[in-house]
Amino acid sequence: MIKNKTSNSLRGAVPLSHLFLRERVRPGDRVVDATCGNGHDTLLLAQLVGPEGRVWAFDVQEEALTATRELLSGEGLSGRVELLRAGHERLAEFVREELRAVVFNLGFLPGGDREFVTRPEHTVAALEQAAGLILAGGIITVCIYTGHPGGPEEGEAVARWGAGLSPKRFNVWSSRQLNRPATAPYLVLVEKSG
Repeated sequence: MIKNKTSNSLRGAVPLSHLFLRERVRPGDRVVDATCGNGHDTLLLAQLVGPEGRVWAFDVQEEALTATRELLSGEGLSGRVELLRAGHERLAEFVREELRAVVFNLGFLPGGDREFVTRPEHTVAALEQAAGLILAGGIITVCIYTGHPGGPEEGEAVARWGAGLSPKRFNVWSSRQLNRPATAPYLVLVEKSG
């Protein structure tokens, strides 16, 4: 049984992302958490891929990697995950296998230093690499936060990138909660169709 405190709610971009991940990721899959933060996405991915699967989890902050390591250790899932202290723009340096899913949770580390934020140029470079590694039927989820300095620009950069993908090879969706403020996080979902 996969435990997740938000499994029964779709309030916010992250629970919606998790819904899609649960639908697509299977035991034995290879996946990436491009921004591991406090480890919640990494934990879900490790649960979904099972003992034969593999997760690569990236973050530039040691604080994030430590929190993720502790969370995985507490669940006995450390062996399924490779933690990498690197920016997501370096994804293809470390990952050469085809992937079922790549997860991005943009912005800053919750509870951490807000000076460390994801940057549009790094995120677009990482998304481009992810699109090159994703399997047909695989997905990229991008939770976008625009309520901090630089967030709106990053959201626009992701939208431009997604709009530029070939509709013959990718399906790209943007999903917002209509009953939340315009600055509320939203989800961009990319599916590789073939």
